[in-house]
This record gives sequence, C-alpha cells and structure tokens, in this order.
Amino acid sequence: MRLQTLAEARWILAILFFLALVSWFLNAWLSLLFFVLILYTLFFFRDPDRNIPADRNAVLAAADGTVTDISEVEESEVLKTRMRRVGIFLSIFDVHTNRAPIEGRITYRQHHEGLCLDARSPDCSEKNEAMTWGIENPRATVVVRQLTGAIARRIVAWADVGDQLAKGERFGMIRFGSRTEVYLPLTASVLVKAGEHVAGGSTIIARLSDS
Repeated sequence: MRLQTLAEARWILAILFFLALVSWFLNAWLSLLFFVLILYTLFFFRDPDRNIPADRNAVLAAADGTVTDISEVEESEVLKTRMRRVGIFLSIFDVHTNRAPIEGRITYRQHHEGLCLDARSPDCSEKNEAMTWGIENPRATVVVRQLTGAIARRIVAWADVGDQLAKGERFGMIRFGSRTEVYLPLTASVLVKAGEHVAGGSTIIARLSDS
C-alpha cells in the first residue's frame, strides 16, 4: 500500500473507524457494514507498482479502466489543434492513480470547476469538473484530462508545471468513479479498441510516429 495514495483516504478511514466503533455498542450488524466499507476503502486506494514498457515510441494508458471511445476532436485548451482522444472510464473497482503516458516535462496544468455528470456521459468531457495537463518531450506533446464523475468529487494533483515525469510515473488521482482522457497527435497509431480494459502505466495504447 503506497502511503501517498493511502493518505488521500485518511479522513474517510477516520470517519468510518469512528462510526464502526460507535455502532459496535448499538448494533453489531451495523458495525459490520462499516468494517466492510473500511475494507473497500483500502481496496479502492490501492496503488500497485507497474512494469513500465521500455519502448520509446510507446504511449501508455494514463489510468486503469475501460476504453469507452476513440475519436478525432479539437483540443482547444493546450495545443489548440485536432488530436486523437482516447477516453478511459474508471469504475469504482479500478485503481484511480493517474500516470504519465510519456516521459516529459509538465508544461501545463489547469483546474476547471464544473458539474459531476456520469463519467460515461458524452457531455461530461466539456461540462464536468476537470484538470488538464500538458506533457511535452522533444518528440511530442500529449494532453491528459482528468474528469470527475457522478461519484468522484475530488481531483488530486501530485505534480506541477515544470516537473519532469518519467514514463508511467504517478502524477495524481481521482477519487472514485471517473474518466481520464489522453489526447494524441494525429500521426500516432492507436493500438487499443473501445471496450478494452487497460492498466495505467503498463498498457500501450498508442505508438508515436518515427518521423
């Protein structure tokens, strides 16, 4: 269990432990429910190490989850150009740590207030609370967008503009069900399909062009 990730659950765990203790004197079954919630919280905030592919052209999944859509869209915040977007939906059972899809320097980080629509909704990309990141190296700039969902209500950032990230390095997380988008150059070859489950920092979702 990684302490930085587990620390994000400290208040949730403290409240659940308190409620479990109080309810123990009132109703044993109710106390059992809180203990189950404690175990689920520990499960949710797990943060396993991953084997990072060495392929220099590889673009990795920025989150665990299911690929919901792959589309060509206008990226209007960082590069302001057409890019290929890979949307990943994170269920409440997925690891919610976000990882750098490429190695590079963080050139952009911006938080946006918004709604908390279902992260599977096509409207959530424009309307939900979000954090947008730009990660740049000499070969490409990749944009990552963290989006809250109907259950997720907090985006956590562990890195800032100017930081140098290794490929697959953790830079933040989203608490509970949510969506992470990776915006790729149009010259990149996408290697995943909608419906495929990917692992953040491990699954290669695309490969950059050699040119």
